[in-house]
Amino acid sequence: MVDNLVVYTIIHQPRRLRLPAYPVSPDASADELEAMLFDDALNQFYLRKVAKYCYHPAIDLFQDIVEKGFRMSLGLSISFADQAMRWDPPLIEKLKRLVAHPNVELVCVEPYHSFLFYIDIAAFQERMVWARNWLEGVFGKRPKVAETTEMFMSREIYYSLDHLGFSATLAEGREKILGWRSPSYLYRHGGRDLALLIRHKELSDDVGYRFSQRTWHGYPLTAQKYVDWIKHAPGDFVFIGWDFETFGEHHSNSTGIFEFLKWMAGELSWRRIETLTVSQAAERFRDASYDIELPIVPTTWAGLNGDPRFFLGNPAQFRVFLLMSHAYSVARLTGDPHLIDISLQLCQSDNLHLLQWLSSNDPSEAEVSSYFTPGYWWNLGASRIPIELQRVYDQFIGAAGRRLEKRQKGTRAAARAKRDIDIRVGAHKGDGIAARSPSDKPSDLQLLSDPSGLFKATLNLSPGTHEYKLIVDGDGAGGPSCSDGAAKECSLANCVLSLNVK
Repeated sequence: MVDNLVVYTIIHQPRRLRLPAYPVSPDASADELEAMLFDDALNQFYLRKVAKYCYHPAIDLFQDIVEKGFRMSLGLSISFADQAMRWDPPLIEKLKRLVAHPNVELVCVEPYHSFLFYIDIAAFQERMVWARNWLEGVFGKRPKVAETTEMFMSREIYYSLDHLGFSATLAEGREKILGWRSPSYLYRHGGRDLALLIRHKELSDDVGYRFSQRTWHGYPLTAQKYVDWIKHAPGDFVFIGWDFETFGEHHSNSTGIFEFLKWMAGELSWRRIETLTVSQAAERFRDASYDIELPIVPTTWAGLNGDPRFFLGNPAQFRVFLLMSHAYSVARLTGDPHLIDISLQLCQSDNLHLLQWLSSNDPSEAEVSSYFTPGYWWNLGASRIPIELQRVYDQFIGAAGRRLEKRQKGTRAAARAKRDIDIRVGAHKGDGIAARSPSDKPSDLQLLSDPSGLFKATLNLSPGTHEYKLIVDGDGAGGPSCSDGAAKECSLANCVLSLNVK
């Protein structure tokens, strides 16, 4: 029997794409390109709809129960937070108040809910650091716990988060990880310090998925029955993970989901089950943790099998994933921060999730996938949706590629504009003369003497202004005359060489 419960819930909204794909003008700016790729009218509609039926009432209820002693951990994707800031500022203020409560822990999640960890693990680390700082700046709490997209977990993901100094991370309770073990204990991998909490899949899904299913053997689920199931679970604690949209969106208010949550908090108190944040559980059971082997191929809480096949299992999904990778790569090559950010938004896992219905053999799994596919997209026809989705990526890759080509042409033109410059100096004393080269190649250059007594060297320079210093037997000396530029006489200061190429 357990006496501790860890409750974690995550809020995420994707930035949905504009379908059918818009043709992109060759000279479109990054702002114009972004507006053509994303359907922000649709995103605004969804944000406000879910805010009305879920976010506002659920936050109000959580605020009430945390003030009565309930503890919880809350994850926020920046994809969601950015949209809420744009279209529902009061919602962000409510969230700030909730997060500020001592009983609420803020969890750092992959900022765009993306597949970046599958494309560039080092960039994934950079983004998690950025997200942690961003969340701290907005909400005033620095996250200690990290969660990846859809609770994806593997060895390299675990190692990457451990390297960033997080105290705990989360994984799904799949057989591939657990084997014969129970999810109700604290784990670690490879002797590392990063605590690993494993979601109790059955007890989580009893509320997250099955609460309103009238054909389910546990229906109707009362708070008393549910807390009794928690109490009789073996282990040190039960870790429950829910989508925040469980309350009011996945299960409407008419199902009794809000009343269930309210009474559950009271029932937990009456049964003397203490609620803990993820960090509190990691600290309390640190000395009682167990080592566990993590898989090479990640597990996830999405889908029946809980592996990447849910996102990559059909040809359309796999092609979109390849296009994600190409979009990100070409954006990185441009060096344009705006284009890179757009490519990261295109890497959202949601764009793979919503195509899962194309080949699913399970009706319930296909139903979940089609639920997340925007309603008006179905007007295109089921066969055209994946085609138009892929065209969005093609448009971005083409636009970013044109910018990359212009950048490379400019780089090649600058390289061609370089020319050889002869430096000649008459020896005034001694036999050794050296020069510190202009800024194109900041290193020492030895000037060699010829029979006429001049010291010479040749430099390959691009147009512009270059500084250099002439050293004669260890002392600064005046700059030489040069037919291609004017040297400012100097001893201690750097000399200046101006070069114009026509």
